[in-house]
Amino acid sequence: MATLVTGRCLCGAVRFEFDQPPIGARACWCRDCQYLSSGNASITAIFRTETFRVSGALGEYVSAADSGSMIRRRFCPRCGTPLFSEALSQPDLMVVRAGALDDPEIGRPSSFIWTASAPSWGFVDPQLPRCDGQPAAISAQ
Repeated sequence: MATLVTGRCLCGAVRFEFDQPPIGARACWCRDCQYLSSGNASITAIFRTETFRVSGALGEYVSAADSGSMIRRRFCPRCGTPLFSEALSQPDLMVVRAGALDDPEIGRPSSFIWTASAPSWGFVDPQLPRCDGQPAAISAQ
């Protein structure tokens, strides 16, 4: 039986779903994520894209990440909620902002990345694995 994971933007103009649970979740302290998360780490869940469905218009912004990867970030053009990001080199994976999930518990981080970029006051759970920069790629296999 498929596990339906749903989410939306703040205004509800964009809704999305996956028919399977995420393959991972993490907190990212890279500078790009800090800009997108009002100075905090970005908490995200990583999904395979094969069952992704979305309704509503999306805006997008493509840029080079700190890792050097080209990243497509998508958001609601009406309310501005950041929703998804994808490395163009890994189109089979999508990173979803935990706050956009209808059940944000699904996005509980199991690791922290880019911790070397965290400000001195930034929280990094000492009980979880951490990586100073970009970890090895997650496989969709």
